Amino acid sequence: MNGSTHARPERLVLMNPGPVITDDRVRKALSGPDMCHREPEFSGLLTRVRHKITLICGGDERHTSVVLTGSGTAAVEAAISSAVPRDGALLVIDNGHYGERMWHIADAHGIRAHRLELGWATPVDLDAVDRALAVDPGLTHVGVVHHETSSGMLNDVAAVTRIAHAHGREVILDAVSSVGAERIGLAEDGIDWLAGSANKCLEAAPGLGFVSAAKAAFENLADAPRRTYYLDLYRHHTAQEKSQAPAFTPGIPAFYAFDAALDLALAEGQDARHARYSALARRLRDGLDALGLEILLPPGQRAASLTAVRLPAGTGYPELHRGLRKEGFVIYSAQEQLAADFFRLSTMGRMTEQDIDRFLETLARTLPNRG
Repeated sequence: MNGSTHARPERLVLMNPGPVITDDRVRKALSGPDMCHREPEFSGLLTRVRHKITLICGGDERHTSVVLTGSGTAAVEAAISSAVPRDGALLVIDNGHYGERMWHIADAHGIRAHRLELGWATPVDLDAVDRALAVDPGLTHVGVVHHETSSGMLNDVAAVTRIAHAHGREVILDAVSSVGAERIGLAEDGIDWLAGSANKCLEAAPGLGFVSAAKAAFENLADAPRRTYYLDLYRHHTAQEKSQAPAFTPGIPAFYAFDAALDLALAEGQDARHARYSALARRLRDGLDALGLEILLPPGQRAASLTAVRLPAGTGYPELHRGLRKEGFVIYSAQEQLAADFFRLSTMGRMTEQDIDRFLETLARTLPNRG
C-alpha cells in the first residue's frame, strides 16, 4: 500500500436532516429479541410508544397517537387523506417543498385544495390565510408545515391555528422535522392533527411515522371516506386503541429503538433539547459567518435544527459533498429551485460541539480562498 491511501474517518457525522446520529442506547435497542406482533409483548411495546409520543406532542388525557410503519410522509398522507371529509377541502400554505408536497398529496386523493403559494423561504402571510378562509367556506382544513426543511424556515403554526379556529376550521400540521425540538403542543396550541417521524428531532431509527390528535377526532373518522387502505387512520386507531395491536405487520426493531429514543427525549425535555440544538446551530452559523458564507434566512425565521447556506462562487455541490464525505461529514443538497445555489446543514441528532468545530475546520480547508 502506498502512503496516499485516505484514512477512513472514525466518526461519520450526518449533517443531513434525518436519519440522524443516534444515541448508543437507541442503536443497541435495535437488536432486541424477535417478537410476534400479535403477542402481549408487542401490545405492551406499542401502547408504551403511543403514550410517550402523545406526551412528546404536548397532549393530555384527551389525546392519543397512532403509529405507522412508514416515513414521515406516510404520516402526513394518512392525516390528509383520512381527516378531510368527502365534502371538505384543504387550504395548503405553501412556502417550500414540503408545503407543496401537502398539495400534491391532496391532489393524489382527489381532495379539493386551494394552494396559497407564497414562495420558497417566504414567511407565512397570516392576513392571506385569513382572507382565503373567509372567501371559501368549503375549506374545512388548513395544511401547514412547522419546519419547512427545504429552507430551514420555522413557520408560526400557533398563529395559523388561531386563525383557522376563528373560522371553525381544523389544522393538519406537518411536524416531521420539528417535533421533539421546537415548541409545539396539541393541548396548548390546539393543533388538530399532528404528523411526525421517529428519525429526525426525536433521534430514533428510520421507519416509523405517527399521527397525534384528540381521541374524539379519531373516533369521528368512523364515517370518513376510505381514500386509502394502508394509511386509513381510523383502521389503525381502531386496531391500536381497541385491540392494542397493529393493523398490519409493523417494523418491530424500529419500535424498540423508538421506545428507547422517546425515553431519552422525555428525560431531556423539549426546552433542553431545543436549547442543545440551538447552541449547536449558533456555533455552526457563527463559523459560517466567519468564513464569509451566506445563510439563506434571517435569524428570526430559522429553525433550531437546519441551516441553508449559499454555495460560494466557483464551488459546485457534488465536489463539496465528495470532499467533505472523505473527511467524515455528510452534507445535504438543497431542493429544486434552491438546488443550484444552496446546500443544507442539519444539527439534529447526537451531534457535538467537537463535531461542529471539526466540520468548520474541514470546510475552511475545502473551500477555495477560505483557509
